Amino acid sequence: MGFDPWDAAFVADPYPAYRELREPGRALWCEATGQWLVPHHADVSTLLRDRRLGRTYLHRFTHEEFGQQAPPPEHEPFHVLNGTGLLDLEDPAHARVRRLVAKAFTPRTVEQLVPAVERLARELVGRLVSDGGGDLLTAVAEPLPVAVIAELLGVPEADRGLLRPWSADICGMYELRPDEETARRAVRASVEFSDYLRELIAERRKRPGGDLISGMIAAHDEGGRLSEQEMVSTCVLLLNAGHEATVNATANGWWALFRHPAQLELLRTFRADPEKLSTAVDELLRYDTPLQMFERWVLDDIRIGDTAIPRGAEVALLFGSANRDPARFAAPDALDLVRADNPHLSFGAGIHYCLGAPLARQELVASFGALLADGVPRLRLVREPQWQGGFVMRGLRELAVEF
Repeated sequence: MGFDPWDAAFVADPYPAYRELREPGRALWCEATGQWLVPHHADVSTLLRDRRLGRTYLHRFTHEEFGQQAPPPEHEPFHVLNGTGLLDLEDPAHARVRRLVAKAFTPRTVEQLVPAVERLARELVGRLVSDGGGDLLTAVAEPLPVAVIAELLGVPEADRGLLRPWSADICGMYELRPDEETARRAVRASVEFSDYLRELIAERRKRPGGDLISGMIAAHDEGGRLSEQEMVSTCVLLLNAGHEATVNATANGWWALFRHPAQLELLRTFRADPEKLSTAVDELLRYDTPLQMFERWVLDDIRIGDTAIPRGAEVALLFGSANRDPARFAAPDALDLVRADNPHLSFGAGIHYCLGAPLARQELVASFGALLADGVPRLRLVREPQWQGGFVMRGLRELAVEF
């Protein structure tokens, strides 16, 4: 069936394999990954909202009851950090934590960050122009979201260099079958990052500010307050999402534009129009989504089309395939920066819809806008990029550019 997430050629271009997957049915068993692959937009969208599936099963079953082996005890720091965050929590805990985080991370919070996001984007692009080019990934795509999240959390500037390595090491565990070395790095990063954030939280308890951590400390309702672990896990999740998704969306988006020069020229005409830039960003997210797959456990027996899937199985919701499904998108393999009807699933759906989606859009609009602004020379690709090894979080190793 062509689906091989460990094959470099597949990772470089999974879309032909997705086309094959969509033909035979709505759910296909993959022996290599031990999962049911779900490639169609309608099914992925529906299952993201179906409470018979869960990011975890531990709110209802023990590992033994669910037929799964408990992770090794030495991996516990990673699993505590990950399992207490919004990405993996299920209701009622998810609803309580999300409600309290939302009291601090409001639309107004994002709106107030916009000037800082735009300033940071201009500064990073300015340095890249002064250098005559370089790696767009490390010069603009990576530092922008990390700096924005650091600003949001109130991380002192001197400490910001710690964040990217921690995030990268933790995110290694989201790939299929991470090896023991990957797990060891993730555990170490989980411990170090958690310890750092606990110190920052203690400082904010003494001296509150206008940052998100201070807001989360203050947030409360009839259900109580966020625990310290819930705050730590929320901060890490925000950084990880910003570091991986936004970084890869930026680099993948520019690589798509270099391969579609007519669309790049069209995008240049949008540079002073945030609304049109936002529409274009959504299309770039659809065309080559940075998160290719989202996994869910089957908590109660389900049926997808003619296929019965029992409790205890795992489904792989293929975002990359769903976003190219011809049953939902006209000319799905075409990059169309003015696509009006664009219900892409790159930010997820249902209760786990990305809390930081509005901020991610602002960052992407700011970085593309800054690189296309009047007075900035035209960006040119130096050489064809290579893809990283990961499939779930799919991105480039570098994107070498010049002016």
